[in-house]
Order: sequence, then C-alpha cells, then structure tokens
Amino acid sequence: MAGYTEDDLRSAAAAGIRAPSLHNSQPWRFRLRGGAVEILADRERQLPIADSSGWAVRIACGAATLNARLALAALGRPAEVELRPYGDLVARLTPGPPRPATYTEASLAAAIPHRFSNRKPFWPDPVPSQTRVRLIEAAQAEGGWLDLLVGMTALTGFAEIARSADRVLRRNPGYQAEMIGWTHADAARDGVPVTAGGPVEEPQDLLPQRSFTDHSRAAGRDFEPEPLVAVLGTPADRPVDQLAAGQALQRVLLTATDAGLASSMMSQPIEVPAAREHLRRSLRRSGVPQIALRLGFGQPGRPTLRRPLEDVLD
Repeated sequence: MAGYTEDDLRSAAAAGIRAPSLHNSQPWRFRLRGGAVEILADRERQLPIADSSGWAVRIACGAATLNARLALAALGRPAEVELRPYGDLVARLTPGPPRPATYTEASLAAAIPHRFSNRKPFWPDPVPSQTRVRLIEAAQAEGGWLDLLVGMTALTGFAEIARSADRVLRRNPGYQAEMIGWTHADAARDGVPVTAGGPVEEPQDLLPQRSFTDHSRAAGRDFEPEPLVAVLGTPADRPVDQLAAGQALQRVLLTATDAGLASSMMSQPIEVPAAREHLRRSLRRSGVPQIALRLGFGQPGRPTLRRPLEDVLD
C-alpha cells in the first residue's frame, strides 16, 4: 500500500499543531519517513520546572497525534497508530486501508480549528445529559476514563485539592517565573496571550485560576457556582499511558467543541504529586488522573496563535 505523501504530512501537521499544550509551549515536530507520518517530542520546548518528568510533553504530543489521525481520516487515508513513548519519536502513523471518513471522524476533524481554551466565566446553563454521555464515551474510545463530578460535595472536595496544589505552585518562584516567561502581551505565536487569560481571581471563586492577566471581570460576570468539572485518567501512568491520555483528552475536547461547549484545563492537581494522589483516592479510582477540565457554555472567543507550519516540519 502506498505510503503517505508530503501533502498528507502537511495536512496532518496543520491539524496537529492545533492541539493544546501546557502554557501553549507547542512541544512537537512532524516528519515523513518511510511513507509514515511521525510525531516527535521537541525537548527544547519542554518546561524544565513545570514538566521535569515530560508528562505534559507526552500529553501534548498525544493530543497532536489524535488531530493528525483525524486529518488523515478526513482525507480518506486513515492511519494505523504505533505509540513509541520512550524517545523523541512518540508516534508513527502508517496508512491503513483507504475508506471514507466516518461521521464522527468528519465531525471531530471539522472541530479542530474551532477548539480553544476558554478561561472566562461560563454561563449557568447545564450541560445536557446526552452530551455528558458523549464526553465519557470519547475518553473511553481512546482507552481513558472520564469522571464527571456531580454535586457540591464532589465539587468542593475537588476545589480544595486544586486550591492546595495551586498554593504549592504559587510559592515556587521558579515555577511562577517560567509561567510568566510563556505569557505574552504581543502577538507571539506561542505561549499564552494575556487576552486569553481569565479575569483576576476573586474570593468567591470556587476553582483556582492561572494568573495570565491582571484584568478584572465585568460586573455580574462571576464564575459559575456549580461548574461541570471532569477528571480524565488512564489505567496506569507509564509514558505510553500519558500519550494515550493526550489522545483521549483531545477527543473529549473536540467532542465538547462539536457539541457547542467551551472548555478549559486545570493541571495544578496533576502537577503536584501529593494532590494527584489525593485526587485519585477521592475518586475511588484504581487508575491515575491525568488532567482536569472545566466544561460548559461560554461566550465566543478564538484560538491562540500557532507557530508556522514550516517551523514544526522536519
């Protein structure tokens, strides 16, 4: 069977770069080798303090892999995936039997350019039950699990864990300096623009917020009192599980986008080992939490910029 072409590589990479990454660091590269599209971790973009273990790089590259898979499927050139979690080459996509994209593949591929992190307050409208089921099934399709926290007891417990982790990270001057270094007031093509940050945290807020901006919120724009919080996890925590978690995360985010939902990610409870273990025990899960999400209906926004395609192609 014929291998992928340069045009296929560019289509896969153009979708891959739209994946989320910690502080929008974009730690990936793409290349064509032996007729396969390969996704590589860009270690020069690994955050030395916030991501000393490479967990966030693997989550990001897993999400980029899912996007590349969907782009190739939309071309009628679906990929067979081999994950390689122990080096810079993290995933290899080889052509499977040609076929038209499924309805789900086409819908999720179409959602890729419209997905972005919305850190602003959401509206109080509840997420419909059928949409919640779709989100859970999206995680399961990639070998992960998704727990939706229902009721104020579960939300308050999660908020206490998240706030405790956030305090630990705020007390680390190196961590804070690293985050500030990835926060931009100009039109940089990586990092987090201040315009994409949420409003300054206020005492009544349930969940912690990253300090990407110093903008106060408009009157009456409090964060939702009972947000829909989801915790995504995997059965284990090997590097290959973290790559799978990235794919599951992106499928959940694209499913949410396709359903008209806004989303933002909360990694503080994952970045602090004690908080992560506390969260795992609170969920009564034998598996391992990999990321937390806030989901709901939000005001319109736009995706943050990405580096030019030529910068990520080998």
